[in-house]
Amino acid sequence: MDKLGANPANSCPLTPLGFLERAATVFGDCPSVVYHDTVFTWSQTHRRCLRLASALVSLGISRGDIVSVMLPNVPAMYEMHFGVPMSGAVLNTINTRLDARTVSVLLRHSGSKLVFVDPASLPLIRDVLRQLPPGHPAPRVVPVEDPHETEFPAAPPGTLTYERLLETKGDPEFAWVRPASEWEPMILNYTSGTTSAPKGVVHCHRGIFLVTVDSLVEWAMPPRPTYLWTLPMFHANGWSFPWGMAVVGGTNVCLRRVDAGEVYAAIASRGVTHLCGAPVVLNMLANAPDAVRRPLPGKVRILTAGAPPPAAVLHRTESIGFDVTHGYGLTETAGLVVCCAWKGEWNKLPASERARLKARQGVRTPGMAEVDIIDGETGRGVPRDGSTMGEIVLRGGCLMLGYLKDEEATRAAIRDDGWFYTGDVGVMHPDGYIEIRDRSKDVIISGGENISSVEVESVLYNHPAVNEAAVVARPDEFWGETPCAFLSLKEGSAGAVTADSVMAWCREHMPRYMVPKTVVFRAELPKTSTGKIQKYVLRNLAKEMGPTRKGASSSSKM
Repeated sequence: MDKLGANPANSCPLTPLGFLERAATVFGDCPSVVYHDTVFTWSQTHRRCLRLASALVSLGISRGDIVSVMLPNVPAMYEMHFGVPMSGAVLNTINTRLDARTVSVLLRHSGSKLVFVDPASLPLIRDVLRQLPPGHPAPRVVPVEDPHETEFPAAPPGTLTYERLLETKGDPEFAWVRPASEWEPMILNYTSGTTSAPKGVVHCHRGIFLVTVDSLVEWAMPPRPTYLWTLPMFHANGWSFPWGMAVVGGTNVCLRRVDAGEVYAAIASRGVTHLCGAPVVLNMLANAPDAVRRPLPGKVRILTAGAPPPAAVLHRTESIGFDVTHGYGLTETAGLVVCCAWKGEWNKLPASERARLKARQGVRTPGMAEVDIIDGETGRGVPRDGSTMGEIVLRGGCLMLGYLKDEEATRAAIRDDGWFYTGDVGVMHPDGYIEIRDRSKDVIISGGENISSVEVESVLYNHPAVNEAAVVARPDEFWGETPCAFLSLKEGSAGAVTADSVMAWCREHMPRYMVPKTVVFRAELPKTSTGKIQKYVLRNLAKEMGPTRKGASSSSKM
């Protein structure tokens, strides 16, 4: 057997782009993308993506060029995930809520040749282009029409818009550009910047193929699901589900904007079976007023990740009738690579205990090779005691190639010991399930005690008046630093809840050293567009308050 191995027939490059061809054959007349009264079939989506790839090549886009996209969850955004890499280019989806300065930095850093822009982002992109340094070639801008949004002015006559590009320059029979190697770059995503400056994460065809199939297996995705796009496709490419829906012939229901009323209406009218979202989406659905909440038409499954979900939020969401699965991943993993795989015997437990177990991140997905939690001093795995904290490390085929133009950051994350270091702090439970306790930057060290901000937040979410909670370190003259809680309250609770009452409640529900010494009420906590609370913003606010004094506590409204 030593003479057998790779050959041209068994070693063709893995790529998720071929999923679309198969979908057009198997599910050709079935709905692929739905947006208001616009409905495409899989055959139509296949041909539109080929037109897009062909048109890009006609504009001079070649293998390895960066094509950027600033779009909400509309049909064109779905088509970008196939059409752009089918031209040989690398797809770069950009957060639509970033400011002009940040977007200009990303376009300059990536060397983007062309950017597709939503009408709502056209004023922003004009500011972006003005901020590019002199001599830097500006990417070509192609507006993407949205006939369902009447407040956007029509493009001037002669403008090469997205639909005109497909119609005039797109060939529906185009022979798409297949990767010469499965290690060729396919995706460039920038990290959210919740803890540091954004970095350009590069993924190859092979990694995206693996994480897509892995996610479908882990979530036991059935054929022909109806999937609601509440998760932005620009965020880690919608956790790989744009490509995954082609595998199973699903119907992609697009939402330009996400609020509780629109989500419940879409679920009811479209018969939605699956959706993804950060815990903030779960919190939004669970706390929606009765006026917008509608009975679920059937079993609706939610996959949540992005931040450790408080057990109280999970409990409230499932009490409405949603079936929640909890996972964990990063931009660097291209999707979810750890999942709280559910055990049948847990169904016999009380609801509060089920929610506590489901709040854990869980175990590696089938496609991941290894997951561990490493002690930073010894370099060895921590004990399986559910309390000893260490850094979560990963090893598997869907991990990034590295950070674009940043060898130092790549070496810091992917080390010589063969692990990818996530920067997330967690514990390993006796049953082998991991649980995130914090980002390494978010652990509060108070008088020598390590306090998990996530643990304090989880307790705060049980307070009957708390809508959102985030805990960060505030300097303290005696303890070094102490917990500072930023809270938004449920409707009707403002004025009825004081900082002192919150701290008194906390003293009854957590160890005294973990009780926040500062409580700040805000109408809304600062978040990224994917629902992650921007703790670095809150850390800066806590520092600006100055240090607390021994024995003192404080509160404020901001």
